[in-house]
Amino acid sequence: MSCKYCKKEAIYRCSICGRLVCGEHARFQTLCASCTKKTTLNYSIDKVTLDQEREKIRKFVKRFWGEEEQLTFDRKFMVAKLPAYIAKVGKNIIGFASFAEVNSDIIIVALSVLPQYQNAGVGKSLIEKVEAEAKRLGKKKLLVSASNDDLPALAFYQSLGFQIYEVKPNVIAEKHGMVLKGIGGLPIRDELRLQKLLQ
Repeated sequence: MSCKYCKKEAIYRCSICGRLVCGEHARFQTLCASCTKKTTLNYSIDKVTLDQEREKIRKFVKRFWGEEEQLTFDRKFMVAKLPAYIAKVGKNIIGFASFAEVNSDIIIVALSVLPQYQNAGVGKSLIEKVEAEAKRLGKKKLLVSASNDDLPALAFYQSLGFQIYEVKPNVIAEKHGMVLKGIGGLPIRDELRLQKLLQ
């Protein structure tokens, strides 16, 4: 699935017209509740158990971030090797959330939902599964990070009860050896860290 305006992979869906767009062609604007479209979708959430599911996650990570390894909270993770939940429509995987146990916390390392299935509550359901797992394991916090340009992710996580508690300046720019262009053309430099207290 390509961006409506260029050949890059689409990673977002316009909440007004439904077009699929890449980060560079996504735009920020204020919308009223009537103009925000919600999609109705029948999907299921399962824990990853099969190698084929891990391979699909690997492809998602390459598509959304261009690399299989994620740097978050000063640690590197091979996303497809981590515990994860997947969202499926029928037998098709449409999204996932991977996570890692770190001391008394769980880090959400990666979350993605295919653009055509966004705005249907899939991401929220995936996070709820990870949160339930964290509580079952007696963890104290859920942690997640986002790049400074990813305002949709920052809004999403805060709507689920996460709070920004730390900014790591230039971490992403240093990882890539340059400042990349992000959502809406914003420069990608910093890692914003969020937490949700569980106890």
